[in-house]
Amino acid sequence: MSKRLTCDVVVVGAGMVGAACALYAARSGLEVIVVDRGPVAGGTTGAGEGNLLVSDKEPGPELELALLSGRLWTELAEEVGDVIEYELKGGVVVASTSDGLEALEKFATGQRAAGVEAVRVDAGRLRELEPHLAPGLTGGVLYPQDAQVMPTLAAAHLVRASGARLFTGAAVTEVLRGADGAVRGVRTGRGEIHAPHVVNAAGTWGGELAALAGVSLPVLPRRGFVLVTEPLPRLVHHKVYAADYVADVASDSAALQTSPVVEGTAAGPVLIGATRERVGFDRSLSLPALRALAAGATRLFPFLERVRAMRTYLGFRPYMPDHLPAIGPDPRVPGLFHACGHEGAGIGLSTGTGQLIAQVLAGHAPDLDLAPFRPDRFPASDFDADSDCDSEEAS
Repeated sequence: MSKRLTCDVVVVGAGMVGAACALYAARSGLEVIVVDRGPVAGGTTGAGEGNLLVSDKEPGPELELALLSGRLWTELAEEVGDVIEYELKGGVVVASTSDGLEALEKFATGQRAAGVEAVRVDAGRLRELEPHLAPGLTGGVLYPQDAQVMPTLAAAHLVRASGARLFTGAAVTEVLRGADGAVRGVRTGRGEIHAPHVVNAAGTWGGELAALAGVSLPVLPRRGFVLVTEPLPRLVHHKVYAADYVADVASDSAALQTSPVVEGTAAGPVLIGATRERVGFDRSLSLPALRALAAGATRLFPFLERVRAMRTYLGFRPYMPDHLPAIGPDPRVPGLFHACGHEGAGIGLSTGTGQLIAQVLAGHAPDLDLAPFRPDRFPASDFDADSDCDSEEAS
């Protein structure tokens, strides 16, 4: 790519969100180029578990986006069958005390009013759903709409299905702007791409890309580890997690937080999460985090004490101060769109995000009100106060 290329939209980032933006923009009749400094799904997407969840979201804009995305994921799954390893496995949130169970039920009541299917489960039924759960749990809530995909396969398929031109190994070094301040493309290490629209789908590095366009966006990395066991027969049938997981997702703390999340996969290994901490882009192995993961998982499923962990991996969730992504046009820079900051929910929320971006690009009214996701909703001071982490080059 040594010459200048022209298209309607440049999507920066070939993770799941960028792939979905490319797919729906192309289906709207737009010519799309996707660029990334690395491979498809080489960042946060490739380090994800592929969760498509409604269970961990309280009523509000994010849950509305999750429900829209869930419907779109179902449509995609019907189109491509097993290509993306879509599994409507359902989620089970469990409580160990009666007070915890009542708190879960209160949370679920609000979700039901927003369109979520949430079924209260007593202690006896829990063991029917998950026979290997630890004894003594007081009950839980079953979420039949929770699903899972294999994230790298899904992202690759969406990019391929979009028909977009793809340039990997092409880090964006500048967002090109005209004399009027409007976007006119990007410059990469492999040349320029001219377009009237640029979509920032750079995930954890979305703040760096925004800065190249002259605006601030307070996206910060939130590190998380996942343990992967040896392949097993299917002993865990749902995504199963403890009630404190929801609180950890919503927390603003930079300190290490862990809550047990356990799920089986079609390939056999059990995935064990989840940790959260803001330590910049530090890729160091954290033994305290891994020990906490193992301890939490064995409390939920005692059989895991006898199972070998084969490997661990880490990723960086794109954290935003109010836990909502930035989606839509940036009024500070005409032609600049943002689709980043989804924290740990980007895979699940990608399809809805892509459709909303495509609708606005095509001049149509979006399916959801984008006001809660406005990229310019944060004062500049919000970013400055939290920008003490190490940075990496934009996608």
